[in-house]
Amino acid sequence: FTGSAFGSAAIWQYESLKSRVQTYFEEARADWMDKLRPQKRGDFRKQVNSWWNNLTEGQRTVTGIIAANVFVFCLWRLPGMRRIMFTYFTSNPSSRALCSPMLLSTFSHFSLFHMAANMYVLWSFSSSIVSLLGCEQFIAVYLSAGVISTFVSYVAKMATGRFEPSLGA
Repeated sequence: FTGSAFGSAAIWQYESLKSRVQTYFEEARADWMDKLRPQKRGDFRKQVNSWWNNLTEGQRTVTGIIAANVFVFCLWRLPGMRRIMFTYFTSNPSSRALCSPMLLSTFSHFSLFHMAANMYVLWSFSSSIVSLLGCEQFIAVYLSAGVISTFVSYVAKMATGRFEPSLGA
């Protein structure tokens, strides 16, 4: 999984750079069109765009991760989703689904305080680590760390004989 994550991140990084270079040259040719285009309306949309544009690349990257964590947290609150959530969003070495929970449990939190604390820490160091690694490599590190830590949890549970499900990485 880790090799695939970093390989995909390298390809994604190359394609992003290529796209940015192409966009730069297209924008240089299209500058004169800006005067002809109608301006977008709506205060809320302008505020959201202003907020988004003021975020660092790291904060934009982590916003997606936080949104995924909040979405999964909300799914835990739906009674009809409990069976699916226990099957795929908790890690347990005795479960019939072993591989997908290794990744999906990374986004799973049952306690609001636990999720809020984790997301705050992630937000606080996101700008510096993404500026160091790039957003593609950061996501590869995040996902790989989740899968590796779940694997270590599997090994520890097998060694101790404790097979209860757990959440998170």
